[in-house]
Amino acid sequence: MPSQKTIPDYIRTIPDFPHQGILFRDVTTLFQDARGFRLAVDQLLAPFVGERIDMVAGLEARGFILGGAVAHQLSKGFVPIRKKGKLPGRTISQDYTLEYGQATVEIHDDALEAGQKVLLVDDLLATGGTAEAGILLVERLGAEVVGCAFVIDLPDLGGRQRLEAMGVPVHALCAYAGH
Repeated sequence: MPSQKTIPDYIRTIPDFPHQGILFRDVTTLFQDARGFRLAVDQLLAPFVGERIDMVAGLEARGFILGGAVAHQLSKGFVPIRKKGKLPGRTISQDYTLEYGQATVEIHDDALEAGQKVLLVDDLLATGGTAEAGILLVERLGAEVVGCAFVIDLPDLGGRQRLEAMGVPVHALCAYAGH
């Protein structure tokens, strides 16, 4: 009997993308495999079963795919946290620092209600800047992030420690050393 595949078995590594020396962890191969995708969604929400979750928020862009599937599985609503200028309604924004500059994410100003419990989902945790900005947006609307769920953690970049220092539990399905 063949052994069961694990999440890393579904993830393709592409060397030198988007820059020389980077090993890009490509989750599109995970998404295109029905069993792999189901396994990822089930494992992303597993630690939060039994916890009150009112909404799932996903970070642009692969966090939309995962977050939408997690929200469906939990029978909850989904809220996108998008790059600046992509949402059509009134928004609030949060700047964050990238390796070579700055970026901004936004959420509709009526996307969440005070007191709601939110699970934040994305594919990859690196430095934690985008997730931290997402957490701050959720909190500015009066809601609470009960946890962050990622497929991949790059622990050498310190994102987990950054989010845990904010008091937010972090769950990742696998980790890769290096950048």
